Amino acid sequence: MKRLILSFLFAAAAFSVQAQTAEEIVSKHIEAIGGADNWRKVNSVKMEGILQANGADVSVTVTVLHGKGMRQDISVMGMNGYEFVTPTEGWSFMPFQGQQQPEPKTAEDLAESQDKLDAQGSLIDYAKKGHTLEYLGKEDVEGTECFKIKIIKKGGSPETIFIDPKSFYVLQSKSTVKANGQEVEVVTSYSNYEKLTEGIVVSKSMTLPFGELNLTKVEINGTVDEAIFKK
Repeated sequence: MKRLILSFLFAAAAFSVQAQTAEEIVSKHIEAIGGADNWRKVNSVKMEGILQANGADVSVTVTVLHGKGMRQDISVMGMNGYEFVTPTEGWSFMPFQGQQQPEPKTAEDLAESQDKLDAQGSLIDYAKKGHTLEYLGKEDVEGTECFKIKIIKKGGSPETIFIDPKSFYVLQSKSTVKANGQEVEVVTSYSNYEKLTEGIVVSKSMTLPFGELNLTKVEINGTVDEAIFKK
């Protein structure tokens, strides 16, 4: 019995240290990207960029109105597509993927897409949002031994992020998405971090499984017409 009690106490202590470590790492990351106070002021984000994929330049615009809607517009080969999500509905129209008309998101897809409405990022006030953290040790990311943190989101799929121990920027993330009825792991690498006039720091270059996205414009707290989140 004594050994059992000691084993339990050691396990509890290890869990406490692990949780505290994850919290401390994420706290330093938030400070590195401008601090929680500056990010809490973010009510809307509009990002414009060019995705280079399969030899083609794809124009991408993403607009997020915090807690209300997210819309992504894509233009390629003379065709325009879009996807949007709100707390109550979601639609997509991707003609270059063979869609002939807009299609509604399923209830499951809509529920898993709610994290996209967070203009401030899942790590800002993560506990209040119902997310939890798990420290998974360290792992090499292209020659950098990074902190590995798993974000268990309240309503969506878990995400694993890899944080540079020197800059405390996120160098890479791994998440699981559904495509054609199957779960697929998506790995995204982040670079070219830039501090905006609002005091927050964002990555302006992202390497995705299907190409490289370079942002040409990031607008914070601009006017967003909520009509863009309607079919």
